[in-house]
Amino acid sequence: MSDSTSSMSSLSLPIIGDVAPAPPAVRRLPPWLRQNLGAGGGHGETAGLIAELNLETVCSSAKCPNRLECWSQKTATFMILGNVCTRPCGFCSVPKGKTETLELDEPERVAEAARRLGLAHVVITSVTRDDLPDGGAEHFRRTVEAVRAATGAAVEVLVPDFIGKEGALERLMESKPDVFNHNTETVPRLYRTVRGRKSVYAWTLQLLADAKRILPSVKTKSGLMLGLGETRDELLDVFADLLDHGVDFLTLGQYLQPTLDSLPVDRYVPPEEFDELGAIAKQMGFKKVASGPLVRSSYHARDMAEA
Repeated sequence: MSDSTSSMSSLSLPIIGDVAPAPPAVRRLPPWLRQNLGAGGGHGETAGLIAELNLETVCSSAKCPNRLECWSQKTATFMILGNVCTRPCGFCSVPKGKTETLELDEPERVAEAARRLGLAHVVITSVTRDDLPDGGAEHFRRTVEAVRAATGAAVEVLVPDFIGKEGALERLMESKPDVFNHNTETVPRLYRTVRGRKSVYAWTLQLLADAKRILPSVKTKSGLMLGLGETRDELLDVFADLLDHGVDFLTLGQYLQPTLDSLPVDRYVPPEEFDELGAIAKQMGFKKVASGPLVRSSYHARDMAEA
């Protein structure tokens, strides 16, 4: 996600009388979130390959702050099923609206990118496609199988909730992903505000439990964004719920407002608080926890999966 200190000088503001209204307030980033992006090292090679194969990445679409670092290391999180989402989540910058026709050769193009990048751990995510009968589960399955055939890599899927899509999860799990990731995103009290009216907290928990029921060997993973107005007690309750539903890995990161139309940041959580929450989560029983301001769902995913 992008930082929220983008210049406001380019905004065209309507004039009321002789006075232009003040631009909307934007929180300044604290020092621990300011990055020296530099030239990004060898990120251009990754960017060129993604463009050549006409692929989408969540790195670009969700304005991830770690994009240059990851692309410089020749890794990316591939986003399938198009670049338009059917869910109007308040935290996300991925375009919403009329969805795109599925590109049937996309699984092979993702596999080719993974092969040429030399990836040993491949993360595949997607937009939400409520318009498809199976929510895109078959396309996920084909992509996982194509990547594994081309690379032999471990595969992690970061999936939408497939709510109301009977048999979709079972179909996807036929591809036997190594890691199954579905983000909780926030605490139950904020679910409708952050994720929209179609998302259901109980369904999220059940989806994670069902993935492990269908494929007991899979490692399940979920993530939360902090700084949206949640309380400490609410976070600890979610930790307990995730553990009760068999989740192995947990990621905790700072929410950053990607656009002026997105939900505002309630507060910036200091690094020491992330450290403390990460330590508590480990003590509670998660097998692996990544907790820090710039942590994202697939950030250093290979390290987490191999731990």
